[in-house]
Amino acid sequence: MLSEDIESSGEKIKGNNSNSSVTYAVEDRKTQWTSWLIPLFVVANVAMFVIEMYVNDCPKHVKNRGFVPVHERKCVARFLGRFSFQPLRENPLVGPSSSTLEKLGALNWTKVVHQHQGWRLVSCMWLHAGIIHLIANILSIILIGIRLEQHFGFVRIGIIYLLSGFGGSILSSLFIQNHISVGASGALFGLLGAMLSELITNWTIYTNKIAALLTLLVIVVVNLAVGILPHVNNFAHIGGFLTGFLLGFVLLPHPQFGWIERRNLPEGVRVKSKYKAYQYVLWVISLILLIAGFTVGLVMLFRGVNGYDRCHWCHYLSCVPTSRWKCDES
Repeated sequence: MLSEDIESSGEKIKGNNSNSSVTYAVEDRKTQWTSWLIPLFVVANVAMFVIEMYVNDCPKHVKNRGFVPVHERKCVARFLGRFSFQPLRENPLVGPSSSTLEKLGALNWTKVVHQHQGWRLVSCMWLHAGIIHLIANILSIILIGIRLEQHFGFVRIGIIYLLSGFGGSILSSLFIQNHISVGASGALFGLLGAMLSELITNWTIYTNKIAALLTLLVIVVVNLAVGILPHVNNFAHIGGFLTGFLLGFVLLPHPQFGWIERRNLPEGVRVKSKYKAYQYVLWVISLILLIAGFTVGLVMLFRGVNGYDRCHWCHYLSCVPTSRWKCDES
């Protein structure tokens, strides 16, 4: 009973240090990690986009398209020379051509399955379809990722980022088989998923738990809702989110306060277990689901299974047809 009171007092102290915004549990609030990995990921994404535009060389390739009307052969921002962007009719996101993206490693189901280019499941998350796509992703990664890395360290957040991007690529390639796919959205949604599971597994240390939960749920729902628009790959979002959500239970549980302060407590009231029973249960279940999900997903992918054959209604997860637009399998 006394140990429970100690635990509660510790949670209260930690809770009083938080504000009304979404907060993060850390093992020691007096020290924070220096965030360097997320900024490095941002630099890598920007550098890859510069390489995309260098390889794309819009003036050279558009000039050779004699069958295209002259007014449709004008590159955007021509003063940039070979770094100028494809015509907006071809790429409204202001970026390279689809052939350039495919050459540099875009996710392409045919090449992954039939040409054994599995590396595209990883390379695609470092490419972006345009400068608008790039800016939207890196701003979100900075806002979410740096704060998470400061509190949980580069190892855990790096694992969540990379595996979430990989998970998003697997689910995406199971359903999007006629078009290429690029972007760090799967990794970004993985960070969102990890934030949500971290809140759940460390539920007892929060004072504003309901407000934090509602805030996160609104952010997640709004972002996933955007994915039902045409030409947005929501399967990468969903795959990344589910991967990050499960990884949060595995990598981000917070030890009991009584265990952290065990050296300063009398022997009779020390907490013997580092984590609570429900945290261990969530850890085991999540790890099993992760291993099973990746195994089944990869087996289905390399056997050439079309996800729509197993889930006929899943197309509604990526695009909902309305009077303003139509959806197809791609």
